[in-house]
Amino acid sequence: MISLWRDMNGRGRVAIVLAFLVLLFAPVAATRYLLSVLTLILYFVYVGQAWNLMMGYAGQLSLGHALYVGLGGYISAALWVNFGIGPWLGVVPSVAIAAMFGAAIGWLGFRFGIEGVYFALLTIAFAEFTRIGFDHIGFVGGAGGLFIPYEESRLGEWWNLRGGQVFFYYLAFAMAVLAVLLTALLARSRLGYQWLAIREDEMAARALGIDVFRAKMKAVLISSSMTAVGGVFYAFYYNSLFPAQLFDMSRSIELILGPIVGGTGTVFGPVIGAFVLTPLGEILIAVTEKAGINAPGAKAIFFGLILMVIIYLVPTGVWPWLSQKLGFARRRS
Repeated sequence: MISLWRDMNGRGRVAIVLAFLVLLFAPVAATRYLLSVLTLILYFVYVGQAWNLMMGYAGQLSLGHALYVGLGGYISAALWVNFGIGPWLGVVPSVAIAAMFGAAIGWLGFRFGIEGVYFALLTIAFAEFTRIGFDHIGFVGGAGGLFIPYEESRLGEWWNLRGGQVFFYYLAFAMAVLAVLLTALLARSRLGYQWLAIREDEMAARALGIDVFRAKMKAVLISSSMTAVGGVFYAFYYNSLFPAQLFDMSRSIELILGPIVGGTGTVFGPVIGAFVLTPLGEILIAVTEKAGINAPGAKAIFFGLILMVIIYLVPTGVWPWLSQKLGFARRRS
């Protein structure tokens, strides 16, 4: 993180500090609705960073990351509803099981040379199989969903993730900040440089003595574990889980759009992407509702069009273009 800070010039550092302060004190002036939108943005910053580590840095395309959101959410919620085990303890088995699924996918893909689009199809298949499984598990509600009881008397129990909008906003804010710091740390670490070497040329990376299998497995394990924590947040924020929604591929696409739009393989790309896409999606929903238009697929089409325009105009993403235009990066001689 120190090296990233050094790479920014004075203007870039001021922008980062100001953005941090604005978000830190946002609940003072923001309405409840605006705070809910900001919470959603910060959630997508977090899960976007988790996916960015695997794809943006290690070059492993996953289109089934909703699998880890669903596992994290369902396991923690089931432990709370059925056994009274709080989410701060429930997050441990949630992360462990999500990491096991990630390890299984990684082992099958990397050990047998399944790469590129075929690896992406493998991640989709695991997510879909898991969705079908949860549709038929009565212990977690089956296709009817799992609901966390909302009890007003427990709103102050932060240790059980029972709180109001401000509480969840600051929790999402902390998760997003930690995800950015972790990404910055890993990006400049030995492992991060190994990921970049593998992403650019896997054969050359092997020739340099990099244990490609181990490095890629670490990327999958870190990414799946982080995403599972996001699933725990999702479960206790929304209080309801449905397999058809949580494990669906559209959920994975929604998760990865931010990093793609903002710029994969960059620390601030997922941040910018989330702040661009999420408000636009909320505006579209508000406009269609006000106009009385019932168009369930409008948001997906809208995001698709935005993605096409951004890829055409700035193929590397919004953040690299924006940082260059605003002169945030320190010039290198």
